[in-house]
Amino acid sequence: MRILVDNNISYRVCALFHKSEDVCKHVSDFHLDKNTDDASIWQFAKNNSFIILTKYNDFEAMSRLFGCPPKVIQLLSGNTKTVDLLIVLEKKLPSIEQFESDNENCLMYLQ
Repeated sequence: MRILVDNNISYRVCALFHKSEDVCKHVSDFHLDKNTDDASIWQFAKNNSFIILTKYNDFEAMSRLFGCPPKVIQLLSGNTKTVDLLIVLEKKLPSIEQFESDNENCLMYLQ
């Protein structure tokens, strides 16, 4: 699994995805900072086979408009401590893995 974490989420969530075959990177790892527009992040994720992990609905709209790739996981938890977010993600990890291999769905919501 290849996860690209958006600017609105801490890079620390990548610790959850560091299994032997998983790759998790924060947009800042690729010098995509807060000034980088969503279209550039979308294209980067698409070109590099990443699933976008985000809290905001900008990528949801792009997913509905353009389809996938890339796939988008939108967190609906709002402002949450990173440790609480990690608990949610860990609990939902089997669903995330299933979403990755699902050829029909481009968008996943996590609460």
